[in-house]
Amino acid sequence: MHDRIPTAVFSGGGTGGHLYPALALADALRRERPDVRVVFLGARRGLEARVLPDRGEEHRLIPIRGLARGGGIRVNLGVPWALLRSVAGTLRWFRDLHPELVVVTGGYAGAPAGLAAALMRIPLVLQEQNAYPGITTRLLARWAREIHVAYPEAAEFIPKNARGRVRVSGNPVRPPERRGRDMARRAMSLDPSRRTVLVVGGSQGSAALNRAVTEMVRSAEADPGFQLLWATGPSHLETVEAALGGAPPWVHIVGYIVDMAAALEAADLAVSRAGAMATSEFLAWGLPSILVPLPTAAADHQVRNAEALEAAGCAVHVPESRISGRVLTETIGALLRDTDRWDAMAAAARDRALPHASREIAHQFLGFLGHGREVTS
Repeated sequence: MHDRIPTAVFSGGGTGGHLYPALALADALRRERPDVRVVFLGARRGLEARVLPDRGEEHRLIPIRGLARGGGIRVNLGVPWALLRSVAGTLRWFRDLHPELVVVTGGYAGAPAGLAAALMRIPLVLQEQNAYPGITTRLLARWAREIHVAYPEAAEFIPKNARGRVRVSGNPVRPPERRGRDMARRAMSLDPSRRTVLVVGGSQGSAALNRAVTEMVRSAEADPGFQLLWATGPSHLETVEAALGGAPPWVHIVGYIVDMAAALEAADLAVSRAGAMATSEFLAWGLPSILVPLPTAAADHQVRNAEALEAAGCAVHVPESRISGRVLTETIGALLRDTDRWDAMAAAARDRALPHASREIAHQFLGFLGHGREVTS
């Protein structure tokens, strides 16, 4: 019996910001084409080394590693050799696997797959999450058949000869499934009648945000007229609770939010870092935001994200160097009191949103999967 099995390789990782978009796009492709064989390529040192086995995904790990910023020549001496070994190993693997499509979502872990695809003339598609493309995207763009970006601002940093292949498609976040704001607030143990500010610092939390919010709560002389849903990050929860010595009734503190969809629908305003996936979720839900970018993010990409969204009218950018309890109190209060400005920001967020990016990008993948590998059984 002869079957034709279409195979797609997804590569991108080192961090969750590149791995989780790859997983979301792979899931979307499998929904569009259930017969596809999806295989992941990642770094032995990356988050994917734990996440991919836990998910039961077919995968291969390679010795690629990223540059240690500020580490000096000696620390990074092995990086080029690891890249060469990884590309060579990927070429051998691709010769056996015969992928029809290679999708790279950025990060150092994606470079060998993209270079091998270019050398073997396998269709290569890129997905870039941030306003300022990472070095992997910029390097591989010249060989990519399609370059899907979430921020239109990213296009100007793509090599000129590749800009005609750029598509503004968005980030692969889960589309909103609304249950009603009152119901969402009850699901989060909140008062359904009160305006709500959501504070999130990423899955691990943000010490800088937690300090500023702690200062804001401790300095509040009375109920500020809104309620706070504050995800501290699991490792920060005890420290925050000890610093407050008991939270007032308008503050609801958790270490981690499991039902993020309910939290996003419950909120009127978000205070957050400016990671690509978080900001894309705010846009999808039409949620105005106060963004405090992580200053140590690679190539300052969180600052670029925050600046782009502030310029688009859907966010306020506050550098970490300026964040404090007083600044947070004043900024939140001004936005919630000025309903016209809040409405304009919410509308700007909805205008910028691309909530069905996963499905739309996966649909584009289908055009490369017409010629599966022949297998005899």
